Amino acid sequence: MADDSAGLYLKSISCTRGYRDLFTDLEFELCPGQVLRVEGKNGSGKTSLLRIMSGLAQPLEGEVLWGGQKIHHAESGYFENLLFIGHRAGIKFELTPVENLCMARSLNGSKSENASSNSVIEDALYQVGLYGFEDIPCAQLSAGQKRRVALAQLFLTRARCWILDEPYTSLDVAAVAMLEALFTLHINNGGMLVITSHQPVTLEAGEQRRLILPKTQLESLA
Repeated sequence: MADDSAGLYLKSISCTRGYRDLFTDLEFELCPGQVLRVEGKNGSGKTSLLRIMSGLAQPLEGEVLWGGQKIHHAESGYFENLLFIGHRAGIKFELTPVENLCMARSLNGSKSENASSNSVIEDALYQVGLYGFEDIPCAQLSAGQKRRVALAQLFLTRARCWILDEPYTSLDVAAVAMLEALFTLHINNGGMLVITSHQPVTLEAGEQRRLILPKTQLESLA
């Protein structure tokens, strides 16, 4: 039974694709200071699970709860505490990095509402290695640079729960190290992280668990 004061709780979740069961009766809880790595072969349902956790898709059966409330309940406050970045960049290519982050900041809020919008956003872009690319349309950026624009939201958000689908895609070694340092800080400050990755994830933070699909086997990592 989940603690109503805790974070994210998946209760008896089932999901199908076509006529195939991806996972059934999946149940787990994610609390502050915890990391969940979702693993499995392509087609095992990793992205489907993350979309259900993010409220972008409905499970065939079961419920997703935040603080004991269904996530779509008006009083749950879940979406104010959620940052989901999918496998695709999720940015508008006709806009510049600054314009994309301004839009994301207005929709999701930020850590520094009282600070100068431009200075906060420019600092976020500097952190992800996009200094000098602030005003270039994203359509002209490389795949890795587009990914960095999306990931710059991590430096702006106040969300407690980060759900990230393959965040390391198209990133170099230095960018991966930068992200892992940020993830560690987030978890050590009481945040929660759900992540899928084809690359190893190295974090010195919090309690780390692994969910293996389609076996739906949950285990703690040393």
